[in-house]
Amino acid sequence: MRVLLAQPRGFCAGVVRAIEIVERSIERFGAPVYVRHEIVHNRHVVETLRDKGAVFVEELSEVPDGAVTIFSAHGVAQSVVDQAASRGLPVLDATCPLVAKVHMQGKRYVARGRTLILVGHAGHPEVEGTIGQVGAPVHLVSSVEDVARLDLPADAPVAYVTQTTLSVDDTRSIIAALEARFPDLEGPDVSDICYATQHRQAAVRDLCAEVDLLLVVGSRNSSNSNRLREIGLEHGVPSHLIANGRELDPAWLEGVKSVGLTAGASAPEELVLDVIAALRRHRDLQVAPMAGIKETVEFRLPPELRSPAAATAAAPAE
Repeated sequence: MRVLLAQPRGFCAGVVRAIEIVERSIERFGAPVYVRHEIVHNRHVVETLRDKGAVFVEELSEVPDGAVTIFSAHGVAQSVVDQAASRGLPVLDATCPLVAKVHMQGKRYVARGRTLILVGHAGHPEVEGTIGQVGAPVHLVSSVEDVARLDLPADAPVAYVTQTTLSVDDTRSIIAALEARFPDLEGPDVSDICYATQHRQAAVRDLCAEVDLLLVVGSRNSSNSNRLREIGLEHGVPSHLIANGRELDPAWLEGVKSVGLTAGASAPEELVLDVIAALRRHRDLQVAPMAGIKETVEFRLPPELRSPAAATAAAPAE
């Protein structure tokens, strides 16, 4: 059986940066360090960091006074930043720079007097963080129907931003509905869309033309991993989201000659290898990577973690 590996797949630069912030913080300041919300949406990553000394909490009230505190890659509301500052907690912000860019865009639109619309999924930590950063009412839409239900006059000056784990294709119909309804509409350039989301979804579309079955490695609560599976289904390919090799169902392989394998942006390569090992227990394999984009993006660490010299404390929240 042939196994084709999507290129690119797995960790994006924002996830690499977030994980490195936790690991370096533990090395620099000692365990435990406290992380508000899962650093990224992958159970294996979270459990690995927990074993190294990270403590994951949902609220800052769970963080002891003076403990090093890390904000997850999804970003947090300004109220969380303010709460950390009021307690004098030493904070390291692992918010993905592309998410932070969305926050800044939203603030700029509001400052220019525009009503802000956020294209995204209700309840997602990134969406909650963005709404809480803008400092003004935000209208959340996740479908064309939501656009029709917006209680805004057609001549209102409006602007939109999007959740970073949604691609241009994911948002195209919603943005078209916004453009049709609001003549005075502004939004970010296509180049501002998260590169990792675009690349991984494009790779899966290419993969689906070559395979009988698609396996996506990722966690159930990972928005971008779920979307990769959905793309496979949209292309008529049986598609499954699995956390690791243990979740592989041998029944999926009946009559299958080629399998496409990819991973969400928060899934480590070791889990991809685990799935390949599981496949080998059932079939002889020929594994090959597909041609694709090689990502070279890197994001800088916070200043407190860049120097190799030892330090004793992270910077207090501001």
